[in-house]
Amino acid sequence: MKTKLNFEDLCPALKGIFLLKGKWSMCIIHTLLDGTKRFKELEREVIGVNTRMLSKELKFLEKEKIVRRKAYATIPPTVEYSLTEKGKALENVIVEIGSWAE
Repeated sequence: MKTKLNFEDLCPALKGIFLLKGKWSMCIIHTLLDGTKRFKELEREVIGVNTRMLSKELKFLEKEKIVRRKAYATIPPTVEYSLTEKGKALENVIVEIGSWAE
């Protein structure tokens, strides 16, 4: 019989991998390190991502409190994304992974 894996029982590294598991997560976070961006800006700057995947990744990152979404009541609707403190704390990790990859 299989037992359900409890997120809290995972080692810290595996928890981190789970939170950043999406193919585009690191690219989105890296792009947002430059500051607040609108959806279309992210779509242009995260090369290769399609609209559906960008939206899906942003929703996941928002749910995990890595990205903050702010909607304005304008016509057409304006939505901006920025990093939370939890998201900003990933800067050194992303820079180090990039250095290691090179």
